Amino acid sequence: MLVWAGGLRLLFAVLAVLGAAVAVWAALAVPVAPPLPKARQTVLDLARRLADPVFLAPTSALAAATAALSVGVGFLPVSGRAAGLGTVATGAAVSVLAACAAVVQPRTGRALDHGRLTTRTGIATGLLLAAAGLGCTMLPGLTGVLLGAALIGAGTGLITPLGFAALAASTPTERLGQTMGAAELGRELGDAGGPLLVATVASLTTLTHGYATLGALLALGPVLAVVRRRPAAGGDPHGGRR
Repeated sequence: MLVWAGGLRLLFAVLAVLGAAVAVWAALAVPVAPPLPKARQTVLDLARRLADPVFLAPTSALAAATAALSVGVGFLPVSGRAAGLGTVATGAAVSVLAACAAVVQPRTGRALDHGRLTTRTGIATGLLLAAAGLGCTMLPGLTGVLLGAALIGAGTGLITPLGFAALAASTPTERLGQTMGAAELGRELGDAGGPLLVATVASLTTLTHGYATLGALLALGPVLAVVRRRPAAGGDPHGGRR
């Protein structure tokens, strides 16, 4: 609407004003959190902690969710354009993605707080939803674009609060800042790596194959988790103990 009313200049001006307003509000409303006393930690201790599956699993899920989100925002308009859709329709697809993520995230947090959802189940479901969304983007026309946007947004909305909640639950209070900063780095890698992967595959084959590649990688996480939890075939699930 802003683009129609005054062009890109008006859009960027409104975004700049909103950003400045939020910055002022945050400076006034967000409480100051003083650092907690910490025990001495070596670089080896940090590397060992960051290599722990308790950290790697949620961070990898956050990176995967961000990769799917970035690919949706960046490439869904390309798919829409290739299908003959106009600027309004392709822009609406990106808006659907953002709206679904915004609706799902707070509800996911409440479900976790009330014990109706676990981080393991929610993250696995979110990865599968995002993978299904990437699969839907391979369908022709507006239906595929909108379905893909909705499912990617919903999957991202599930993973993001649950991933950070899992990290917070497994991190000592005095190391929260360090852990969240490292996890955010993982998200940035997903933000850059997802579009790069899809673009590389698309340049060699087609954009459809790029979507399929990223979708397969996202679906691989829940599959590996199930395989790792399943006891060895024919073995004693109790490890020989009675």
